[in-house]
Amino acid sequence: MSFVFRPAQGNPSPSFALVMATGILAVAARQQGLDTLAMLLFECAVLAWVLLSLLSLWRLARHRGDVAQDLASLQRAPAFFTAVAGTGVLASGLLVLDGGFAWAAVLALLALVLWTVLTYGVFAAVITSEDKQPLERGIGGAWLLAVVACQSVAVTAALLSSHVGQPWRLQLNFLALGLWLFGGMLYTWIIALIFQRTLFFRFAPADLAPPYWINMGAMAISTLAGAQLVANAAQAPLLEALLPFLKGFTILYWATGTWWLPLLVALTAWRYLLRRDPLRADALDWSMVFPLGMYSAATHNMDAALQLHLLAPLGSVFFGLALLAWVATALLRSSAWVRRVRAAAAA
Repeated sequence: MSFVFRPAQGNPSPSFALVMATGILAVAARQQGLDTLAMLLFECAVLAWVLLSLLSLWRLARHRGDVAQDLASLQRAPAFFTAVAGTGVLASGLLVLDGGFAWAAVLALLALVLWTVLTYGVFAAVITSEDKQPLERGIGGAWLLAVVACQSVAVTAALLSSHVGQPWRLQLNFLALGLWLFGGMLYTWIIALIFQRTLFFRFAPADLAPPYWINMGAMAISTLAGAQLVANAAQAPLLEALLPFLKGFTILYWATGTWWLPLLVALTAWRYLLRRDPLRADALDWSMVFPLGMYSAATHNMDAALQLHLLAPLGSVFFGLALLAWVATALLRSSAWVRRVRAAAAA
């Protein structure tokens, strides 16, 4: 099973996309009342996070030059944001699954530190890089992982606020609100470039990589953060004063993510059914599983926070789809790994 983001050359960068996908699926399973499945998935996510963290530290210690090159690469830099999102998802999962406030607070602080260091580190490195790639080669759905990372910290801060008293509750809600709003602005900047790339440059079937599903996933996690802020408003005067604004933007984010779904399905069908692009091991990627699971969790939370009582069945449907995608991805990745091991043993 692949745990890495593979660049064209050099040592592969660890990717926490598996942690993101498995962690949010555990949260969605809890929402559906499947507590045993939720705990099993969450334990898998924790194990993957520990292994990937050790691999990341090893790579940083042994291959600092490669890490520095990856930070400045338009193709490879987005993978760093999965560390923030994966850590944030685990922190949120601990709170939702009653796994312990202390560990959740530690992971939340780690996610905030990682977000600060990597956001400014990645963007500064890319901006100052002398080896710039053309837009059609440098931009893609993976760059929206920067939005996902930001919103994952917002979700965690909002969840933590309900477990503490003042003045920490006010400070955490304000942090969550600020990150939520900035995440929406960052999405606007990046999605404009993605639209330009897809509409005005040639788009081959192979260009439709699974990270393009993050176009929807970034809006889904923004919806989740907004729904949590709405839920917190009853105990936060600042949020209560902004309640109509919070509800409106939460629905806006959900509607935008929902708009992406039919288009992404149609483009996937175009790639594999019309253009006959070969089905590879990465065809169902963790970066496709995560948006589906996040859409399920976000829809469930928004329906409850806004008291709509309309969308719960939709959340259940997408939980089922996300679970099927997780199983299919795990099987494809595992079989590909077995083939590589056998080929290496035979060589």
